[in-house]
Amino acid sequence: MYPYIKRVLDILFSLLMIVALSPILVLCSILIKLESKGPILFKQKRVGRNQELFTIYKFRTMRVDAPKDTPTHLLDSSVNFITPLGEFLRKSSLDELPQLVNILQGHMSFVGPRPALWNQYDLTEERQKRSANDIRPGLTGWAQINGRDELPIEVKAKYDGEYVSRMSLAFDIEIFFKTIFKVLVSEGVKEGKQNK
Repeated sequence: MYPYIKRVLDILFSLLMIVALSPILVLCSILIKLESKGPILFKQKRVGRNQELFTIYKFRTMRVDAPKDTPTHLLDSSVNFITPLGEFLRKSSLDELPQLVNILQGHMSFVGPRPALWNQYDLTEERQKRSANDIRPGLTGWAQINGRDELPIEVKAKYDGEYVSRMSLAFDIEIFFKTIFKVLVSEGVKEGKQNK
């Protein structure tokens, strides 16, 4: 029953947040366009529920010549590609706001495993063992508040599997509010191999 309630809540809250945050969405769009050439939105293929691919939306935080399908924390020199505004958007997680559209479309949820890149086969495989590919990926998740980019693939998938087994309204609320704290302290964020 909860998955249906979860979907209704996702629709309601994504609509409310898009309206409430529209001034910030517009401001970010204008600043991105003024700062560097290229599109406002960054689009990328990600793995969704039942391993179906979908296009994720983010505010563009990197130059247009940045590598497209490599996780940022695995790049040798990701900081050289990130724009000054992009650095702020990433640290504040404002770059993730366009994913409210993904949530409204039904490709994502507010809480769930973070969607893997289409070519992160190792992560997708580990999640498959734990039924973590059976649900919608999330804007944030249990793994996100337990290490984020710092977690090895197996550990990340373990947390994702644990989320599936514990999924409930109370658990989602806990994760959501803990995420806000993590964002405020910028904990668990990595920008390139040089920060390891």
